[in-house]
Amino acid sequence: MDLTHSPSNLSLGFMPASPSPSHQSEQFSEGQAQPIQALEPLQFQKVENGEDSGEDSDVEFRILGHCIKRKRETESMPSSSNSHPSKTGLTSSPEQDMETRQAAVRSWGNQSMPSADAELFEIMEKEKKRQVNGIELIASENFVCKAVMEALGSHLTNKYSEGMPGARYYGGNQFIDEIETLCHQRALAAFNLDPENWGVNVQPYSCTSANFAVYTGLLLPGDRIMGLDTLSGGNTSHGYYTPNGRKVSGASIFFDSLPYKVNSQTGYIDYDKLEERALDFRPKILICGGSSYPREWDYARFRQIADKCGAVLLCDMAQISGLIAAKECVSPFDYCDIVTSTTHKSLRGPRGGIIFYRKGSKPRKRGFLLSQGIECEQYDLEEKINFAVFPSLQGGPHNNHIAALAIALKQVAMPEFKAYMHQVKKNAQALGCALLKRKCRLVTGGTDNHLLLWDLRPLYLSGKNYEKVCEMCHITLNTIVFSSDNGCIPGGVRIGTPAMTTRGCLEGDFETIADYLLRAAQITSAIQRDHGKSQKAFLKGLQGNNKDILELRTRVETFASQFAMPGFDM
Repeated sequence: MDLTHSPSNLSLGFMPASPSPSHQSEQFSEGQAQPIQALEPLQFQKVENGEDSGEDSDVEFRILGHCIKRKRETESMPSSSNSHPSKTGLTSSPEQDMETRQAAVRSWGNQSMPSADAELFEIMEKEKKRQVNGIELIASENFVCKAVMEALGSHLTNKYSEGMPGARYYGGNQFIDEIETLCHQRALAAFNLDPENWGVNVQPYSCTSANFAVYTGLLLPGDRIMGLDTLSGGNTSHGYYTPNGRKVSGASIFFDSLPYKVNSQTGYIDYDKLEERALDFRPKILICGGSSYPREWDYARFRQIADKCGAVLLCDMAQISGLIAAKECVSPFDYCDIVTSTTHKSLRGPRGGIIFYRKGSKPRKRGFLLSQGIECEQYDLEEKINFAVFPSLQGGPHNNHIAALAIALKQVAMPEFKAYMHQVKKNAQALGCALLKRKCRLVTGGTDNHLLLWDLRPLYLSGKNYEKVCEMCHITLNTIVFSSDNGCIPGGVRIGTPAMTTRGCLEGDFETIADYLLRAAQITSAIQRDHGKSQKAFLKGLQGNNKDILELRTRVETFASQFAMPGFDM
């Protein structure tokens, strides 16, 4: 529709700019829509008697009909016969101005962190000291090697690389393609997988992102998934509702999730009940793997159940991927259709996610339902999963992370990594035995991997209170909760051995750590007895200098500081 000759009297309310002398006779009639003049050329107004005295004068701008005046500082103008300040308004020559700005950008771009941001650098140095002087027992944390850290802080962070190798949305990715392809090859080699039967995507930003990409690629909103209950040691990315029915994770918001549980007495998964619930619920995806399960997974039984209910079998091996690669835990790859993982934790790489998926022909007989299909049926997971990662859920991959992961995966294939993982498992078992000798209760009575679940309820301790005391003593671990008739009880803690094994701790060192953990429990018990078990009362009791905490903190720092820290020097 052409509005240039509209008879409408509608006005936008802008006042017209003053007409130039050559158009003074062109006047607009009352009520006629006026054109908008956005910006007029600079006009230097005469200050005295209509003459330019060479002194400071006003510069007048007209923007959308409004007059704005500002002072023009003539003393900064170059004194040149070829450029008069009142005509050019320049403060320096273009060449000088460009050089000044380029120098400023170069200076800013090459500053080290202490110079660029001293405040942030100071905080980071405090965190570095905390890591060196503390005992790190969070099962999902580890310390990366120097080469991984260098790749993470490299120039690869500059490049945008949306898409897959050989099919990018941007140019200039020939070397990024080489890096990502190398990472693919090393990922498959690390877990001894045949490239004809398995593919891999190394772009997910986390394992939660990886899991959600699998759901997005294979399911429709509202389809059903089934994983281990969070209170039984599962992960929220497998679906989680609070006791009041609130949907917490994206997996539960967009899909219909139903959990299976462990036996409350033994702590082991009840496979018979799992099968019963799965056959009633009929999930499209059945998930094995969790965040806090200290025992082996029966992947063969999961395969049977998945086939009976017609589900895709997904393993989330985030916690135990390093142990699986080193053959210290049973491998899920013989039974599962898809395997996801984080790339840090026991794998000891950078923070991120990874997805393995089957390719090629499906086995002729895999269970009750799949055996009824066409014998030459092909897996169709690759395109669906890759498309879900990008463009459905993510933008450009983090190339610095992918390069760092390639470094870590190269190390995973080395004999030294296998020896390291063997020691991680031995240390977990040694710590478990030390706690049991001290009359502590462990869920399932021990561990088959790198983590322990210590039930503090027999000691009448709150898991949150105990975690806080440990933190004040420079021991880091995390609370776990148990389900009861009265709701969720934070009555335990999860303890892992990878990080301190990375620093060089052996079985005897974890005997010492067990003593520190028990001493922290005694301190927690004393504070609860004197001030109450509620978190508010307990935190009040922590105020001031508790001599027992100070004494244990000193012991912990002395112990921890004797072990090397990979990646940086203190």
